[in-house]
Amino acid sequence: MPPVVPPFLIGLVAASLVKRLGKPVVRGLVKTTVSIGIEAKRAVTEAGEGIHDLAAEATAEALAAQMSHGAEPATATAAAGAPQGASRTKPAGKARSTASAPAKAR
Repeated sequence: MPPVVPPFLIGLVAASLVKRLGKPVVRGLVKTTVSIGIEAKRAVTEAGEGIHDLAAEATAEALAAQMSHGAEPATATAAAGAPQGASRTKPAGKARSTASAPAKAR
């Protein structure tokens, strides 16, 4: 009859093996995940800069094309066509109170 090995001894041996083998695996997984996150952040930043560069180039080309046709830039045209003293703010109307409403009596 084979000797009986108590289950807790198997658990102790398995736990030590898992700890020895699992710790480097988990550490590598965490390092890889962090490095992927850093690379993704860098790629997004570079893509954003590229988009800003493209937008600036397109704006410069549009302004150059507009100037070559003898027209004023859109912002100058809008400001020149607006009546004197006009602004983009809301027209003056009824003054609004900044105080809170009175509390109801209970």
